[in-house]
Amino acid sequence: MTWLTSILDRGTGKTVAILLALGAIGVALYIVKNSLFSSVVAAERERVFVDSQTGKAFNHELKLGESIPVDAPSGQKTGYPAELCYWTKDGQPKEEPTAVLLNSWIGKPGPTFCPDCGRMVVLHNPMPVPGMTPPPTQEEYQRRIMGTGPELLHTVASN
Repeated sequence: MTWLTSILDRGTGKTVAILLALGAIGVALYIVKNSLFSSVVAAERERVFVDSQTGKAFNHELKLGESIPVDAPSGQKTGYPAELCYWTKDGQPKEEPTAVLLNSWIGKPGPTFCPDCGRMVVLHNPMPVPGMTPPPTQEEYQRRIMGTGPELLHTVASN
């Protein structure tokens, strides 16, 4: 320890120690800034919402401590997170999704169906992948729920 105190007693030793300390603080601040304010975090805060009053989709950046529903363009706290539907009526994937408000957000019973394609939309709705079976339409869903034939047994067995 004597060699360290002898170095720090000199003017240049103190200057080097101060510069090293400032450098360490700078690196620490850089790491904290990038982990708290990364592009991934920013992208997660920017979301698509649906105004429950108008049914229109809008983008909104969530702020720390903000609760749902958020302020919607209609001027009311009627903005709920949207689920994105990537299907067409004929069961083909599409590139531009439709923003859908889930019934569960607004206390409406039963499953939610996309107003554009009529297919079921669920929480964390998955994007289509090659070979994926499209979600059921409302009519297909009703047949499966109300039916008792082989179609229902196959559906239950595959889940």
